Amino acid sequence: MKPTEIKKLEAYLQKTFQLPSIQVKARPQKDDSAEVYIGEEFIGVIFRDDEDEDLSYNFQMAILDFDLA
Repeated sequence: MKPTEIKKLEAYLQKTFQLPSIQVKARPQKDDSAEVYIGEEFIGVIFRDDEDEDLSYNFQMAILDFDLA
């Protein structure tokens, strides 16, 4: 993803979740996705989907059972 896309996604997530500590970072050797962090903790990946001429972004976050305890 381009740096401008990453900044827009980061601003959107910070505003939507009212959480300024959310960071979106480029992934090494990947240009179709970015990593999402809260502080230093990795929480998920955003994938860029530009098939069928419609651009969208998909956020994928795994929640492990032991995290719920």
